[in-house]
Amino acid sequence: MKIGDTVRYLNAVGGGRVVRIDGDMAYVDDEGFETPVLVRECVVISHASALDNVAVPKPQAPKAPSPKADTPAPTRLPVIETKGGDILNLVLGFEPENIKALSQTTFDAYLVNDSNYYVYACVISRATDDDNWTLRYDGLIEPNIQEFLFELTAADLAHFDRVEVQYLAFKRERDFEAKAPGRVELKIDTTKFVRLHCFRPNTYFDTPVIAYDVAVADRAATQPVYKAEDIARGMAQKERDTRRQTNAEHKAAHLPSSKPDNGAIEVDLHASAMFETTEGLSPADILNFQIDRFTEVMNANLRRPGTRIIFIHGKGEGVLRQAIMKELTHRFKGHDVQDASFREYGFGATQVTIRAVDRQQQSKPAKNKRR
Repeated sequence: MKIGDTVRYLNAVGGGRVVRIDGDMAYVDDEGFETPVLVRECVVISHASALDNVAVPKPQAPKAPSPKADTPAPTRLPVIETKGGDILNLVLGFEPENIKALSQTTFDAYLVNDSNYYVYACVISRATDDDNWTLRYDGLIEPNIQEFLFELTAADLAHFDRVEVQYLAFKRERDFEAKAPGRVELKIDTTKFVRLHCFRPNTYFDTPVIAYDVAVADRAATQPVYKAEDIARGMAQKERDTRRQTNAEHKAAHLPSSKPDNGAIEVDLHASAMFETTEGLSPADILNFQIDRFTEVMNANLRRPGTRIIFIHGKGEGVLRQAIMKELTHRFKGHDVQDASFREYGFGATQVTIRAVDRQQQSKPAKNKRR
């Protein structure tokens, strides 16, 4: 860092132009105020141009010659090493300028050097169907710093399917353990740049980002490679597990409640009780699964008059309860229906008592499940 550089604060909001440096303190012109900040708490956004410190000469009256003072050579600030920093870790991150308008905003690319090493880095990119690469950045990155690399626009994303980072790590003015040079090619899913949920918190950033490991614990990071046969095998195993679970639930549908004191079958229809995760399921998909579960339990107990079943559906917007009442009105007629105990379930449960009903009066179940 030197006078004239533009910086951002690492652990605070703000930044500006460095006007002077005194020891390990940098004084930053932040909107007209000179703010003292530790050098290690600053991130250089852009380096000062060689012309920034050159004053434009003004005509003036000739002066008598005076002895020329010796200009001291600029001194390089000492590197403050951190504990555990001799292990090289590099992270490439993309931070949106405006996360609320992902389809229109630009993205700032940063390379985090979490180590006590200087890193000379080169970043290039290309489209999937292009053999030629485009240079995005090359330069020296100081130890323990988050370095701004370049700005990425929406138009650039079309040529950003592959990103390669090449790096070389070393130390200055001291002995060090040599690190192997690295070359990492990343496959970038550019559609993630317009999906809000793909931007996630990261240790090195104050706001959600899309981040990729470049070097982890001295080794170049590699992306997992999935083979077609592995994917097919995994899907088949998942289908078998789902089928076994469905059969087990069907057999256990008529078992007594975990609360023996009320003698009723308790069926929780909440999505959180039915699925480990609802990612990829629409509200309509979830509702269909819930009604399928309701129908399965009812069919399993139709030959057991007097059985009480409590369906826990929650209060919510009442969509699931309305769907259940519709099934009880048209598909499962003749059974006693009432709100379950308010003391135990509040307004979020319906109790059904099975009665001996002529099966011919019942509507035939649908052949296909809702999907």
